[in-house]
Amino acid sequence: MKIALAQQDYHIGNFEENGRKIIEAVRKAKANGVDLILFPELAVCGYPPRDFLEFKDFIRLCDEVVANIAKETQGIGVIVGSPSINPVPEGKDLFNSAYFLLDGKIERVVHKALLPTYDVFDEYRYFEPGRDFSVIEYKGKKIALTVCEDLWNVGNENPMYVTCPMDVLTDQAPDFIANISASPFDYRHAADRIHVLKANTQRYNVPVFYVNHVGAQTELIFDGGSLVLDAKGRVVEELPYFEEAYREYDLEELSSPSNAGKPDNVLPKEKIALIHDALVLGIKDYFRKLGFKKAILGLSGGIDSALVTVLAARALGPENVWPIMLPSQFSSDHSVTDSEKLCANLGIKVDKIAIEEPFQAFLGALQPHFKDLPFGIAEENMQARSRAVILMALSNKFGHILLNTSNKSEAAVGYGTLYGDMCGGISVIGDVYKTEAYQLAEYINRNPEVIPRNIITKPPSAELRPNQKDSDSLPEYDILDQVLHLYIEQRKGPQEIIELGFDEALVKRILRLVNINEYKRHQTPPILRISPKAFGMGRRMPIVGKYLG
Repeated sequence: MKIALAQQDYHIGNFEENGRKIIEAVRKAKANGVDLILFPELAVCGYPPRDFLEFKDFIRLCDEVVANIAKETQGIGVIVGSPSINPVPEGKDLFNSAYFLLDGKIERVVHKALLPTYDVFDEYRYFEPGRDFSVIEYKGKKIALTVCEDLWNVGNENPMYVTCPMDVLTDQAPDFIANISASPFDYRHAADRIHVLKANTQRYNVPVFYVNHVGAQTELIFDGGSLVLDAKGRVVEELPYFEEAYREYDLEELSSPSNAGKPDNVLPKEKIALIHDALVLGIKDYFRKLGFKKAILGLSGGIDSALVTVLAARALGPENVWPIMLPSQFSSDHSVTDSEKLCANLGIKVDKIAIEEPFQAFLGALQPHFKDLPFGIAEENMQARSRAVILMALSNKFGHILLNTSNKSEAAVGYGTLYGDMCGGISVIGDVYKTEAYQLAEYINRNPEVIPRNIITKPPSAELRPNQKDSDSLPEYDILDQVLHLYIEQRKGPQEIIELGFDEALVKRILRLVNINEYKRHQTPPILRISPKAFGMGRRMPIVGKYLG
């Protein structure tokens, strides 16, 4: 049997484009003599469709696309993901389903059994779990058809579900597992995927064909990395990350004795390289799927805005990125010259608009109320908000999207100004710690230098008062980021972190800053997710909670 995987980038609710893309791949597979082609989970509508699923018309359009794909299936089997209606009144109205299409009709519909509700997932909000498990017989082979999470309960030390669909299907002697998936990227996930799929092959002794989405859906990025494993658990191929791909395989060749002892055929998984490529794709798809081309951002002379400028130029093209320098009386000369050098390196046009005049106008308007109170946080924030007013005015006037340049360390402890530097349509590095931002800069500069060296080596500063440094208000980033990672990604409590050797007062101060600034994070742009635990939809904390242990 000849089997193809179609790793594709879908646009949520763009039924015409999604359907065209799927049908083109079906026609290509048919022309190449393929017997069966696999498309990802909910490929027809895009993933995650969220509350679009509550619209009957949305489901009607899904059904129309499935019917159109079925018309193309004379002589070829097609497995594709789409929601389906639950005919039983009890339970949720929909299933998350895998359709098996053949010879112009819907031959079988298999429903996803294990519906994740952790982190960024909320599938039980919409779907009823499948409970019937039986193989599909096709061309003398038995297919164990599963949907994403249905394979992720194997190989975990702490299984999340009491059911395991493959434990039922294996009693029916399947020849291979077909898994259609929508598995979002984080920098650890590609390795986790291989671990889980290997555990399945070792447990059930059958090959696995796994096809994943690629592309970004606002904050969620899908890296592709579709996989084929033989019955011994060897990775036959891992498809490219962050790009569409189409591959064909011969099922019989997977079990050939000539493959015995061959190593896994896998891609490199260097963390910073993956993050870089994910962020570029995240920016590119956000703009493309919204129908925008040009970005605007404030360029401060610091590493964060420099990094976002480079990523945006790589995603959109230098001609579509408009950096604006917004110096104040506290801005250093090198902030301006470093920014100019960066833009020259990238071939980007840069403009400068000083904020001193609007800042002084605000001070004058407020003087009767501020009177002779000393310069403080209010005046610092007014500078950030003056910049935001200018950037948003330019964004509105010319139809550009404002890129937010705050990093995860700042977002965690509230080191940012609401309606100021926290503005934007999308937060590019809001899931990137400051220390990771430096690593990204070094990765970008590996050959040739793009980000001027002085931007990387100078002490970070918001430049909102004379001689200001981030370290005046925050712990050094190498310490801060370690504590934040333990608390946010690893969910360790304060006492656990202290027992690892961190100063008790410092830990409690940092965690208090994280907790009391939750209200700010609820008002920030969507953040491109690259870590196992990002701020946003995957981290749900009470705004008024108090937790210090």
